[in-house]
Amino acid sequence: MPRSQNKVASHKRRKKILKLAKGYWGARSKVYTVAKNHVEKGFLHAYRDRRLKKRTFRRLWIIRINAAARQNGITYSRLIHALSLKGININRKVLASLALENPSVFSELVLFTKN
Repeated sequence: MPRSQNKVASHKRRKKILKLAKGYWGARSKVYTVAKNHVEKGFLHAYRDRRLKKRTFRRLWIIRINAAARQNGITYSRLIHALSLKGININRKVLASLALENPSVFSELVLFTKN
């Protein structure tokens, strides 16, 4: 009995990988085996960096809050501690946007925590 080959499925699989590799340089977008390696590596980077992105943004928010807090005469850690003692649960993303877009509101918040 002859060996059966499912050419439709294998062709579709190769086309899918080459479509994902569109825009890559040289053989990375033309040769299936090379493209497959780089697409898989790209998926690994994407998976990892979705988690790194959260860390990076949190660091950025903390830097912005600290800069704005120091302009108001308090450090970041003292501000966060004072907010938690007062029972104000504002996340760092909102605090950073307040510090950047509404510095007057942020300074009022700092004054409220100092009292």
